[in-house]
Amino acid sequence: MTISRRNLFKAGMAAGAALSMPSVLRAQTGPVDARTVRIVRSGLSVFDPYFTTADVTVDHALAIYDTLFSLDSKLLPKPQMVGKWSVSEDKKTYTFELRDGLGWHDGTPVTAADCVASIRRLGQTSAGELLMTRARDISKKDDKTFTLVLKEPLGLLIDILARPFIMREKDADRPATEQVIANIGSGPFKFSHALAKPGASFTYERNEKFVPRKEPSDGMAGGKIVKVDRVIWDNMADAQTALAALQAGEVDYLYGPPADFYSAIEADPNLELQVLNEAGWDMFLRMNCLQKPFDNVKARQAMLHLIDQEAFGRVTAPDPKYRGTVTSIFGTNTPYSNDENTGWYKKGGDPEKAKQLFKEAGYAGEKVVILQPTSWGAASDAAQLLAASLRKIGVNAELAPSDWSGVVARRANKGPIESGGWSIFITDAADYTLSDPSAEAILTANGEKGWYGWPKSDEYEALRAKWADAATLEERKALARKMQRVWWDFVGFVMLSQYVSPIARRKTLTGLIGTPVGSLVMWNMQKA
Repeated sequence: MTISRRNLFKAGMAAGAALSMPSVLRAQTGPVDARTVRIVRSGLSVFDPYFTTADVTVDHALAIYDTLFSLDSKLLPKPQMVGKWSVSEDKKTYTFELRDGLGWHDGTPVTAADCVASIRRLGQTSAGELLMTRARDISKKDDKTFTLVLKEPLGLLIDILARPFIMREKDADRPATEQVIANIGSGPFKFSHALAKPGASFTYERNEKFVPRKEPSDGMAGGKIVKVDRVIWDNMADAQTALAALQAGEVDYLYGPPADFYSAIEADPNLELQVLNEAGWDMFLRMNCLQKPFDNVKARQAMLHLIDQEAFGRVTAPDPKYRGTVTSIFGTNTPYSNDENTGWYKKGGDPEKAKQLFKEAGYAGEKVVILQPTSWGAASDAAQLLAASLRKIGVNAELAPSDWSGVVARRANKGPIESGGWSIFITDAADYTLSDPSAEAILTANGEKGWYGWPKSDEYEALRAKWADAATLEERKALARKMQRVWWDFVGFVMLSQYVSPIARRKTLTGLIGTPVGSLVMWNMQKA
């Protein structure tokens, strides 16, 4: 589980050509009142942020749950549910006291026991693995206070404690491999079970009993002040329908509109494009390292040489000002971006080298199934380009189309193609999240215990384990180069392109909060 991941929100829409359409096809949402915000946000099928790293799930969690600490606009952790805390002189014992006014949506108070259980649940995921390795004890002291005792100092502890979404103890006691679907949190919005229409819309209502912090809102930190009564996520798979609804004032906010629509949006006096994640996104493909042909490192290396990033960039962001290339596993705009072991990069790619590496891998015509998210236009197009590129070098590539929720469900299958498995899926990550390999699940290489695709490298993991103890920026930069050298040898993923994606909104909707991790923040927004 990661808090970043946030990603053009795989929920995006399939690109369409025409912008005009018969009224019968228009979104049937009706006019929006001044205290209700409608957002085109699709793909929510998993509600548990410990169970999946899908950005839409994390955004759902940000609305209904709260966190002990929250990241500000500079990604520095600031107290959120915590009122005050202290640390012993030897930096091994931390004491945390919850602030007043915290309560669950079911009317019961938030307690220290809930926090302890939630931290322990985080420990079952890659984001909490380091903490549980270092923790000697995590226990409740009284109803509002808990302690965390370490075996040795851990400078990243407060950063780590910004990761877990705090759940009720009885929910957090559920294994992280089993979904929590109660959707009862203590955050600024309440999930409306009564108004939930899976496949059509989900509704979030202002939590009238939520007590925000007094500090100004800053990123995901500070006062989470809700200025509307209700936010509705509408599921619209068709981009034309979504744009028409935005133009008609039937919705207020459109996630990641297809780039083909930018000119139409800019020409509308009532609409505006706004970049909320200026660091951008890195699109990449993940291979199933447990099954042929990508259980062979040569086949994975072939993919590095095959990719023409400029071509994929034109798919993700046709306008050059919104796209770029990326060759570092630490992204393009982080302190740890570097050029170690990037000799594989070549403008236009090197399909002949890729073909030779597939041959060395013993590729014998096995079917390569690429999951194609039809509800996310850029990734759908990228999947088609990838399939065509593979076929040109003799690989038996096949597309498996579904909406993003279908991709999320299928990518968890570790089995062979014949058992509903997969070979490749495409996703992306907020560039800034690639700056922390101790937290970012896609930067792990711990095999079947890790993130989808399940690459394994003991050498890389030994280096990653040193990250938390690197005392200075320069030490981490040096370590990052060593990690990248190993990563590009075993190939845990393959970068496709870097891009910035604006959202589209009606000008009457203001107060949107941008975050470097690209998350949807629904507090502070308001309508004129």
